[in-house]
Amino acid sequence: MMQFSNSFEVSLPPEQAWPLLMNVEAIVPCMPGAELIEKIDERTFKGKVSVKLGPVGLAFICDAKFEEVDDEARTAVIKASGADAKGRGSAMASIDFRCQPCAAGSKILITTDLELSGAVAQYGRGVGLIQNVANQIIGQFARNLEARIAHDKEYGESPQATPEQLATPSPKAVPAVSQGIAGAAAPASGDYAQGYREGFSTGFAAGHAAGYAAAAALLAKGRMPPAAPGAAPAYPAAKPIGGISLMFSSLWATIRGWFSSR
Repeated sequence: MMQFSNSFEVSLPPEQAWPLLMNVEAIVPCMPGAELIEKIDERTFKGKVSVKLGPVGLAFICDAKFEEVDDEARTAVIKASGADAKGRGSAMASIDFRCQPCAAGSKILITTDLELSGAVAQYGRGVGLIQNVANQIIGQFARNLEARIAHDKEYGESPQATPEQLATPSPKAVPAVSQGIAGAAAPASGDYAQGYREGFSTGFAAGHAAGYAAAAALLAKGRMPPAAPGAAPAYPAAKPIGGISLMFSSLWATIRGWFSSR
């Protein structure tokens, strides 16, 4: 069993920061290597956490639950347990975090009790290495969360279209959409303005359907389509902490320790 602490600041007052931190769907994409698999209820969820330690990539399938939540005091305790997908060990954690006001807005204090077992305990041997990994994850999470806050301030929170919605053209598309502008019949009256309107509608509907089809094709390949002008861009999930960045961070922490001890 090992214990370590982390903290980060959020540019929102506690009354706004706390509800955001309690929103699992909003914060999981900000956490490096984390993925929300299932939200069972408001306090229980299942997820996947990936981290790279040098050449070793670990992926934990986790069950997590808010054991304690005090919205008035803005404190919470999460209990989580998980096993590596390739059977290399397991982890159990109790995460205690609290939100308090600070000059920047809010400061989040985190205390983690972690227990590793199996081969994974050998990869993460030593509190120093685990603390270093945790510092990197929390630091990246804080930056991603700030980017998310700025994103929501600029665009507002709006639901993203589902792959099914993107794959289905709008029901308002006119029948001539499959033919394009060239296939549109000329109006019987010979009215130029009416013909222009019908041609424009047909061309717009064709472009609209083509855009939906292109977006659906991108989603099928696991890529998000680009946002339309003026629309909120999709918020990307955070990537796992890599072994190279971990190595350099550990080296720098060691060098700083040498000089600070003199």
